[in-house]
Amino acid sequence: MDLDIAPVGDRTEIMEQLTGLWPEFMRHDPTGGLYYRHDTTFWPDFTLLAVDRETGEAVAKAHSVPISFDGAIADGLPEGGWDWAIRTAAHDRLSGTTPTIVSALEIAVRPDLRAQGISGLMLAAMRENAVRHGFTDLVAPVRPTGKAAAPDEPIDEYAFRQRPDGLPVDPWLRVHVRAGGVIVNVAHHSMMIPGTLAQWRDRTGLPFDKSGPVPVPGALSDVHCSVEHDHAVYVEPNVWVHHPL
Repeated sequence: MDLDIAPVGDRTEIMEQLTGLWPEFMRHDPTGGLYYRHDTTFWPDFTLLAVDRETGEAVAKAHSVPISFDGAIADGLPEGGWDWAIRTAAHDRLSGTTPTIVSALEIAVRPDLRAQGISGLMLAAMRENAVRHGFTDLVAPVRPTGKAAAPDEPIDEYAFRQRPDGLPVDPWLRVHVRAGGVIVNVAHHSMMIPGTLAQWRDRTGLPFDKSGPVPVPGALSDVHCSVEHDHAVYVEPNVWVHHPL
């Protein structure tokens, strides 16, 4: 497949072919709107789209944002992870603060084309794009996709588990490490998704009729449910990876 990977530009309608690729419950993070309502207008140069040159169809997309960070990356990145990166990008734009690093937010590949190495190509394009804009560091609050199969395993253990060859057991973390990324630390509350029990029933098709932890397909940890307060919240952990460029 011959891919054209470039900033989205005027191809926003084509990129809409790649909407709805995440589990429904993940589309309700209240912080996400700060980014996805403005991604192609505020940060178009950091929104990459891969199009099949032969068919003209969207294949994959990669979202990132320039942000300010004045600490030493090796000493650890914020616990807020994905939500923190979006809030920081929005605050920086409103205040005119000069960004110092780039944070990845999402790489999504069309479902019928997954497991063909396209995610690695998009990550490489994201790295190259950051360099092209003069940055020397890309960080990523990585969603370790394999964790969904082990929701009860502590993230602090899962994030650092390795195969005999020394690479992470998690497939998405493995892509990042193979590309030159270094695992830095866990972001324990990278994404927080609240809602009423009716909202969670609608998002998942599950009853949410008992207080306590509720396992949800695709979630990396259980959703915390309180019937007494008609409220449930999902707190997703991610893993910070640093790509020195």
